[in-house]
Amino acid sequence: MVSQTQNSKKIVLDLCGGTGSWARPYFEAGYNVITITLPVFDVRESFLRGDGCIVFPSNQSGKFIAVDRKDVYGVLAAPPCTMFSFARTNAKKPRDLKEGMECVRACLDIIWSIKEIKQETGKKTLPLKFWALENPYHGFLPHFLGKPSFTFDPWEFGDAYKKRTAIWGFFNEPKKTVTDINKVLTKQQQQHKTNSQPLPKFDFMKSKDIHPEMFGKADRQTRRSITPQGFAKAFYQYNK
Repeated sequence: MVSQTQNSKKIVLDLCGGTGSWARPYFEAGYNVITITLPVFDVRESFLRGDGCIVFPSNQSGKFIAVDRKDVYGVLAAPPCTMFSFARTNAKKPRDLKEGMECVRACLDIIWSIKEIKQETGKKTLPLKFWALENPYHGFLPHFLGKPSFTFDPWEFGDAYKKRTAIWGFFNEPKKTVTDINKVLTKQQQQHKTNSQPLPKFDFMKSKDIHPEMFGKADRQTRRSITPQGFAKAFYQYNK
């Protein structure tokens, strides 16, 4: 069984998308969102076919998704940060930056393959309305990709917790909506600040108050990796 996209809707590739939270506003707005993520799809297995389609093999024998490069409107990429995280100090498996970069390279190869489509010489634009690659700010990926185009904390878009995040790419910067974290703290968090010294990070990721419709019963690590919806919605508004 094979699958080849034939849809008049604008295609957004959601690479290493996990729960699909970053691309969710595009899906809700009617875009054709194609999420390529484990365990069904491994972005590292993708390849460019002779007819110009990007092929994403499935782990189910004989199944794949083929996307015509010319039809891709935007790309969102969130390669795993496991090997890049500064917090990886007591892991059983030693840090392996080469392994960590495999997914990053695969995502960039897909983006570049779309950008490299031949254009008329007089054109001053290239394919893709936008592309963006996300990872935690406090990690080793900036050593490879350089200074990010944009950084934010979830609270700056209305989600009451801190997780400094970096975005690289070509996109319109979404406007931050909050300048004071106290304005988005929940009653529980306000009480915490009143009764004790403020923590260096407002880490309430175990709380069911943060987008319960998306987090469900996910563990803390999974919840930490989910793109906050305040940012996701703002990114969509500025990159339609």
